[in-house]
Amino acid sequence: MNDLKISKECSDTFDNIIETRRSVRFFKDEMPPKESIEDIIKAGLFAPYAAQAVNESEYFRKFIVIPKNSEKMKEIAEIAKNKAKLMSEQLKAQMEKNPYLKEKGKSFSKRLELFANKGVLGIGTAPYYIVVAEKKGFPPVEQQSLAHCLQNMWLKATSLDIGFHIVSATTQMGEDEDFCEILGINPGEFGLNGCAVGYPKEIPPKTSRPAVDEVTKWMD
Repeated sequence: MNDLKISKECSDTFDNIIETRRSVRFFKDEMPPKESIEDIIKAGLFAPYAAQAVNESEYFRKFIVIPKNSEKMKEIAEIAKNKAKLMSEQLKAQMEKNPYLKEKGKSFSKRLELFANKGVLGIGTAPYYIVVAEKKGFPPVEQQSLAHCLQNMWLKATSLDIGFHIVSATTQMGEDEDFCEILGINPGEFGLNGCAVGYPKEIPPKTSRPAVDEVTKWMD
């Protein structure tokens, strides 16, 4: 009975963490302690990965932590801003030739233009920017592994009352030589994604979700 009680408590706590999780856009200047950041990274390290795709390489996943006020952050912020500008120009050119893309790509185009003018959200706007690098293999499933990794990190950050924001622009930087040189990795060797981490300045409202029975079909 005692084991069942503990199990129920753990399950309830986990449900609470999932329902409390938010994507935070605005952060306080206060730096979370190094120990908390390491706990978040540890959660990511324990996420599943494509062992067969990378031949169970010992170095399949790396974490690079860049503090907000560091010199490297200034360099990275400028690189990301320039990358967003290039992507914005390329997308606009494609939209002019493709009516479907012109209609569907409006929102993303505006976001890229904002990043090109003001910088990428999460890079330099939070106490820490963490880049996660997943070694590429075959078949190429590194982005799926990175999604599992960031999911774990996000949930752990939530449990520590630390805000978290996915910096998806990081996925476009894996071939950038200047960016990869700063990280200390070879361009093209790793798939990348990243996140912004820090204490939230404000908590976003609860996100509405449908009832389980509205989105579930049971097969006979």
